[in-house]
Amino acid sequence: MNLRFSIHLNDKLALRDPEATELGRKIVRQGLILMHQLGYEHFTFKKLAEAIETKEASIYRYFENKHRLLLYLLTWHWNLMEYAVLLAINNTEDTRLKIKKVVGLLCHSIPEGIEDVGLDKKALRDLATSESNKVYLIKEVDEINKVQLFKPYKDLCHRIAELFSAYAPQYPYPRSLASTVLEASRFQPYFLEHLPSLTDFTQNSAPDGLLHFLETLVFSTLDATIKSEF
Repeated sequence: MNLRFSIHLNDKLALRDPEATELGRKIVRQGLILMHQLGYEHFTFKKLAEAIETKEASIYRYFENKHRLLLYLLTWHWNLMEYAVLLAINNTEDTRLKIKKVVGLLCHSIPEGIEDVGLDKKALRDLATSESNKVYLIKEVDEINKVQLFKPYKDLCHRIAELFSAYAPQYPYPRSLASTVLEASRFQPYFLEHLPSLTDFTQNSAPDGLLHFLETLVFSTLDATIKSEF
């Protein structure tokens, strides 16, 4: 059974709601595919306009620049991931098992069972792996943060940090650990594909190796705090 998924996006992400029109939906869906294929640096609204057979100016009526389109797409990814986390831990009482389920989600594709949102989920995850840091490693990060455009990403980190705190209440750095694990789940696969000397994984060992690495990182850190309490 597929579960219905819906989100309310920050209205400052776009100049007008792309989901409200056929053209807007084409911009988002084909924009995802094209940005995934070309990479953020080589993606342009001109190329997107040619792909969907519209005028470049029409795209600018929805998004002021390609950075906002990337942020819009990643907002979908972060919200999907948070929803998947909530589903994974629902009806699970054991906190350690909850953490293991969440770490597993970070290492694998968004699971089946969530209603089709019209976006290519694999392309969305791949885009998050290769391009996520480009939405916040910019000069305008503070200005963008003030209007809460990073809130979905921070909410996802907060969900994970809450689990760490529930498991080891005395651990003083749950948010730092959560963001570190979340970033590592993206960077390690990227390093494996492009900068393999920066990781110990191989194509044969990933993603199971990544899962073991992150679980070891999380539980060795949290368990050390628990043991120190005695």
